[in-house]
Formats: sequence, C-alpha cells, structure tokens
Amino acid sequence: MDFLIDRLPLYLDGAVVTFNITVLGTALAFVLAMAIGILGTLRNKVARAVATFYTEAFRGIAALVLMFWMAFSIPQITPYQLDVTFAAVLALGLNIGAYGAEVVRSSINAVPRAQTEATIALNMTWARRMRLVLLPQAWAQMLPTFGNLVIELMKASAIVSLIGVTDLTQVARVQGQSSGQTIWAFGSALIMYFIIAQVLILGMRLLERRANRRLGRAPAGGGLLALLRPPSVGTTTGGVR
Repeated sequence: MDFLIDRLPLYLDGAVVTFNITVLGTALAFVLAMAIGILGTLRNKVARAVATFYTEAFRGIAALVLMFWMAFSIPQITPYQLDVTFAAVLALGLNIGAYGAEVVRSSINAVPRAQTEATIALNMTWARRMRLVLLPQAWAQMLPTFGNLVIELMKASAIVSLIGVTDLTQVARVQGQSSGQTIWAFGSALIMYFIIAQVLILGMRLLERRANRRLGRAPAGGGLLALLRPPSVGTTTGGVR
C-alpha cells in the first residue's frame, strides 16, 4: 500500500490521461455512431452503402493497427504529424463508433413499425418523426449497450502507451521497471482502472434511468443503491410484467 501512496500523484496523472482519452474517444464514437447508424436506416441506397462501408471497414481493422497507422504512417505519406493523443482518440473513436453505429441502427429498427406508420399518417416530416418518436424509444434501448462500449473503449485505451502516450498503463510499466515491484505497480493500475470503470458505469446508469423515466419506465425506488441495480424486467418492457 505504501507503494501506491508514495506514487499516487504519478498514478493520478496517468488516470487523468486515461479518463480524458476515454471521454474524448466516447464523444467521437457517439457522434459517429448516431450519424452512421441513422444513415443505415434510410431507404436511400447511397446512404446505406456509406454506413455499411464505415461499419465493416472500422470493425474489421484492429484499433492498435489503426492507431499505429495514424501516429506513424500518416507523417510519411502527408506533410502532417498527428499528436499522439489525438491519434489515440481518433483511432479508438473510429473503431468503437463502428460498433455503436450498428447499435443505433438496430435500436431504431426495433421500434414497432406501427408507430412509424402512425407518424407517416400524421404527415410528420422525417426529422420530426425521428426526433419525437423513434429516437426517444431507441435511445432508451441502446443505452445499455452503449455503456458496454464505453467500458470497452476505456479498457482499449491501455494500448495508447505503445505510441508514446503517458497513460495509466505507461505509468505502471515505468514504475514497475524502476522499482522492480511489478505486482504492486500493475496492481495499483488495476485498482485505478476499476475505479474509472465504476464512475463510467454509474454515469451510464444515470442516463438509462433518465431515458426510461421519460418513457414512463422508471423502476420503483430511488437513491444511489437503486442506480447501481440492473434494470428490472418492467423497465425494459415498458412496465409490462
């Protein structure tokens, strides 16, 4: 324990870098997922082709290879040098965004067809139909999977040290090599990663509860412990038990 206490400032700096990369990567992945996912639901063949190309291309490329390519290959074929942190965020966001796009597309398509037909009968525009009817229901459905993707992105950020980013994993590696206490060095990093994951999970649970409450699906009870409990059956089925 003294090992972690003595080096806590270093680990906190690394944890801040990891958290920032996670947040920025998540923001990029979310924007891409929503845009590409919605494109994938359109009848326009060109829009669907663009969505399919993006999802298949970036799901099929390893995040580490993409990261190396952006950090080390782009400067060789262009006059530009990407900052290593930016390259890490871009690679992780593109990779996770491809998975998120499929979540968005499937969630929108899962909204009952009768509701879409009703909005068409009411002469709603596509934008109004998407904003008022389809996305609110799809949003509540896609959040649990989005939560998993956020955690996956956070864990994938451990590879950013390989392109020179001083994140939590890099701090643990340096401290382990300098002190010879590998168990304590990486055990401390393990604890910090776990804490970051719990913060992210709690944030996603808050979003889930808010989305379900707006649809009249909020579970009974309240307080912090209720946030940590998984949604009940009634929460995910519109209150029908």
